[in-house]
Amino acid sequence: MLLYLLRHAEAEPHSDDDFSRRLTEKGYKQARQVGCFMKDQCLRPDFILSSPVIRARDTAGIVAKLLGKIDVTQVPWAACGMDPERALSELASYSRFKSILLVGHEPDFSSLIAILLGMGKSSSVNISKASLSGIDASRLVPGAGVLEFLLPAKYL
Repeated sequence: MLLYLLRHAEAEPHSDDDFSRRLTEKGYKQARQVGCFMKDQCLRPDFILSSPVIRARDTAGIVAKLLGKIDVTQVPWAACGMDPERALSELASYSRFKSILLVGHEPDFSSLIAILLGMGKSSSVNISKASLSGIDASRLVPGAGVLEFLLPAKYL
């Protein structure tokens, strides 16, 4: 499977609670940039999984709308603090799909990418807001992934 990872777009710096932080105007623009880029490059996932946190859900919704008729499913395990080993285990149940887009958070994605690529430490990976990564994850085990691309929003 091709696993696309999209870190949520820019969100408000403060809110009553972290879960409720909404996208900023820049964040909406970033999410639209990613969605348009994916559409233009024919990067259409079969399915979109999203953290239930509002900024991730909103990012996923914008991208899904631009790509047209792709279901977005909220998965609690992708919320802030996602455990990479659990993510691999949960993603295995979607292995029948050709491609999946997972929308989530940092430093969770750095850890997941480092494990998939067999890098050990996530300090070697930095995923900025609204960055889109593509990993060939034919086998969802540590070290078996192949990085296809990692694109920060400013280059889309």
